[in-house]
Amino acid sequence: MAGQRVRTRFAPSPTGYLHVGGLRTALYNYLFAKRMNGEFVIRIEDTDQSRKVEDAEKNLISSLEWAGIIADESPMHGGNYGPYVQSQRLDLYKKYCQQLLDDKNAYYCFATPEELEENRQLQLKQGLQPKYNRKWLPEDMGGNMPESEIKKKLKEGVPYVIRMKVPDYVSVWFEDVIRGPIEFDSATIDDQVLMKSDGFPTYHFASVIDDHLMEFTHIIRGEEWLPSMPKHLLLYEFFGWEPPKFAHLPLLLNPDRSKLSKRQGDVAVEDYIRKGYSSEAIVNFVALLGWNEGEGSEQEVFSMDELIERFSLERVGKAGAVFNVEKLSWLEKQYIKTRPVDVIVEGIKPVLDEELAKRSPEMPVERITSDDYLAKVVELMRERVAFEHEFVTFSSYFFFEPETYEEKTVAKRWRPDMPELLGEFSKVLEASDDFTAENIEAQLKAFVAPRELKPAVLIHPLRLVASGVSFGPSLYHMLEVLGKETVLRRIARGIERIRLPEP
Repeated sequence: MAGQRVRTRFAPSPTGYLHVGGLRTALYNYLFAKRMNGEFVIRIEDTDQSRKVEDAEKNLISSLEWAGIIADESPMHGGNYGPYVQSQRLDLYKKYCQQLLDDKNAYYCFATPEELEENRQLQLKQGLQPKYNRKWLPEDMGGNMPESEIKKKLKEGVPYVIRMKVPDYVSVWFEDVIRGPIEFDSATIDDQVLMKSDGFPTYHFASVIDDHLMEFTHIIRGEEWLPSMPKHLLLYEFFGWEPPKFAHLPLLLNPDRSKLSKRQGDVAVEDYIRKGYSSEAIVNFVALLGWNEGEGSEQEVFSMDELIERFSLERVGKAGAVFNVEKLSWLEKQYIKTRPVDVIVEGIKPVLDEELAKRSPEMPVERITSDDYLAKVVELMRERVAFEHEFVTFSSYFFFEPETYEEKTVAKRWRPDMPELLGEFSKVLEASDDFTAENIEAQLKAFVAPRELKPAVLIHPLRLVASGVSFGPSLYHMLEVLGKETVLRRIARGIERIRLPEP
């Protein structure tokens, strides 16, 4: 393998959504390939047709591209190859399976599902690890089944699978890039099915064939595939092929350190996309689930380019990585704080369009959809939103009239003389030609001083009539962005609608 250009792959099965663990596997393969100036390829492993889900392949690719993980052999990079699909390569697998049969490294097995289950239960009762009992292993391969019986079954068209014959009493050893040397005893390895009765190869067989033919230099995948390593390595040995280097990633864990599962929260990338997390935050977060830059580094926010520059398999740990949603949410806020205003503006326009399709604003549409207005809203709310869509959904009062007013705030802040006070202050605002935050603040203080009132007496009710809620950005800057006409209209509406609760 010396001198070969680094090639990695992500090989998902089209059985549903893209799991966050799958995203991490794809990301690490992508980062490693790019760090080494190599190539990253996607292969769809759809040999288990019974589990195939319609549109799953499309959704997998879409989620990866959303995250910025694009295969080199892809139409998006000017290629016309990818993704590779195993169900389109069946003749290849049959060819290599026949080679194993000819070399006496594989054999036909006509055992029925009932026979296999009976054998399994018997071994469990005996305290043994369930393995195929080799009933159909031919005599010329060390078994007891006459060749004539095998030929008879084939002639009769009896359904069969093809199994790999695992050598007796050999040690299977390899050096894992992350975990170091790992050794397996062949006595624990079952005669793995290579070709199923439907003519499709198993994952184990097809992946080895493809990994060799596609010239992958490194196989980076989850540690759940470690028990399959001896089967794969034996296949490489049978064919006389040099195996690639392997790196098995640590498990993703729930906060209670159980294996990450849907029972304890969302595990699909699409779930987090729907919630509003950005691709930058998710990629950054997933990259840190098992990898770290090393001692002395305190950086936690990385761009994709920075991850490519600094990623190494040597810095991937062996221990399981805890999936902490709070950390993901923190990262999202960091990106919102630093993302260019014009990028956020373009990002929230579709959200605003959706809201405008549901209800009509009293402010001119052309005003609230303008880049200038949206930029002002972004600057005011940047420190207060958790997701980009919240510039619209959490701050809807910048676009639509308040439909309700917080009852607790009304009970606490609304005085019997508030309609009169707000009415008089409204006249002050209306007479002013300077509707800036600084002037509004000065006018409010000048208004309450001779009445021997504290500014808070008017600040809280003014925020309430303007936004419907008791929290938000600086009141004076909020009023400035809303504009004089809108503020005066909302004051009048609040005076008309807000009533103190009956004692």
